[in-house]
Amino acid sequence: MANISSVNDGDFNDKVLQNDKAVIVDFWAEWCGPCKALSPLLEQAASEVPDVEVVKMNVDENVETPVQYGIRGIPTLIAFKNGEPVASLVGVREKGELVEWLKGVA
Repeated sequence: MANISSVNDGDFNDKVLQNDKAVIVDFWAEWCGPCKALSPLLEQAASEVPDVEVVKMNVDENVETPVQYGIRGIPTLIAFKNGEPVASLVGVREKGELVEWLKGVA
């Protein structure tokens, strides 16, 4: 399985925007059922695409970054490359679709 770490408002710049790799940020919340359904699928998909790094941001504990990127529904995935958002997905997806999306942004 992929090693998925957490990110917060304070370390978002260092872990995401300054990262040399493509980074997928999973915006989620503990109370969100679809977020819990997506999490293991995203972990499995990320393990098949080693060229991307996946991090999770809890929107209840971090408000600045979700507001900055216009997060209105969760789960939302945003892919960042060279410090810029390049693609996004909203809602639960099947593992195969996640793998293809990750490959596309890698």
